[in-house]
Amino acid sequence: LSALDFAARGRERVTVAWLRGKPLVRKCWATGCPPCRQEMPALDRFHREYAAQGWQVLGLAADNADAVRKFLAVTPVGFPIALTGFPGIDLSRRLGNVSGGLPFTVLYGSDGRVLKRHIGETQYEQLASWAKGFS
Repeated sequence: LSALDFAARGRERVTVAWLRGKPLVRKCWATGCPPCRQEMPALDRFHREYAAQGWQVLGLAADNADAVRKFLAVTPVGFPIALTGFPGIDLSRRLGNVSGGLPFTVLYGSDGRVLKRHIGETQYEQLASWAKGFS
């Protein structure tokens, strides 16, 4: 995975190197996944409240651009959303999600080391607890 297309920022591309050096929450999701849609406000809140502590959030949408844009028009978020399309499910599996279920969260330390993997919906309190545990 060398670069990703961003739905939230038009047709920009970003290399994975852009994400290095800070802790990261990487969320694999899709617009057709009810728990994925439900957890987005909590993920956005985490992004807003923990950015000052260096935490980044990146959403990987296993979806098409139109569906993601429509979703973001109703539920805007302040963190980048990358379009992975259906291959995003395979990426999720390579990140440790054997079942390919969504949503799937991976926390990385600033050194790029995987700190935690989680399948299923996350709540703000859960994300905050994880971040505090690894700060």
